[in-house]
Amino acid sequence: MGVAETRHAEIVRALKTSELVTVVELAQELGTSEVTVRRDLAELEQAGVLRRVRGGAVSTMLRGEEMPFAMRELERAEAKTRIAAAAVGLIGDGESVVLDSGTTGSAAAHVLASRRLTVVPLAVHAITILAGAPRVSLLLPGGTVRAGETSLVGPMAEQNLSTLRFDTMLLTCCGLSPHRGVTAYDLQDAAVKRAAMAASTRTIAMIDSSKFTRTAMAVVCATSAIDVVVTDTDAPQDVLAALSAEGIDVHRV
Repeated sequence: MGVAETRHAEIVRALKTSELVTVVELAQELGTSEVTVRRDLAELEQAGVLRRVRGGAVSTMLRGEEMPFAMRELERAEAKTRIAAAAVGLIGDGESVVLDSGTTGSAAAHVLASRRLTVVPLAVHAITILAGAPRVSLLLPGGTVRAGETSLVGPMAEQNLSTLRFDTMLLTCCGLSPHRGVTAYDLQDAAVKRAAMAASTRTIAMIDSSKFTRTAMAVVCATSAIDVVVTDTDAPQDVLAALSAEGIDVHRV
């Protein structure tokens, strides 16, 4: 992650805990100039994360709303890369795989690109990554492209998935709890995830540790519907123990 990207991630984190961030305070916390902070705020405003006000900025995100894709890519990027690599490592050559959307899904697409597999990606981001992979047989499910996220949603995607059968579903989500299940922010996205899981022999969930503290509005499934969870070493031990007790194979990387 570059220096500017690190600052952006810190500003986004500050906005999660405070209604207003000021240029002066951010410059002190980030150890940079006020001119640099103002430039960062302008870039984040263009990305739709915040709105600049006199002397600082306020968040434009509604409570429970998903952060823009570009900003989520900065969050726990190294952990997501490790998780994606470990999850793909559980897949054998020749398998058919449906790849979920999201930032961890994009990370997994980079790893899948070097494998001999049949892959159905559920996001335009992943399609772009896999399109030039010489050993990947790439199938496209169709559907409506969800703005910003580029995930494929809607009845066409759900119907097409229902006519296929996969060895493995690589699942991503917005939140996971042993009590509240797997959740997503978008209702259509949750429906496509369910259709992909129903068409797959097993489901591997790629979950960075921040997701265990969140619950979104749309329920995808109970955690018992997942076969494998791949997460990072910061994941809460009590949650992982509860998942293991359900018979889920848990990997920490």
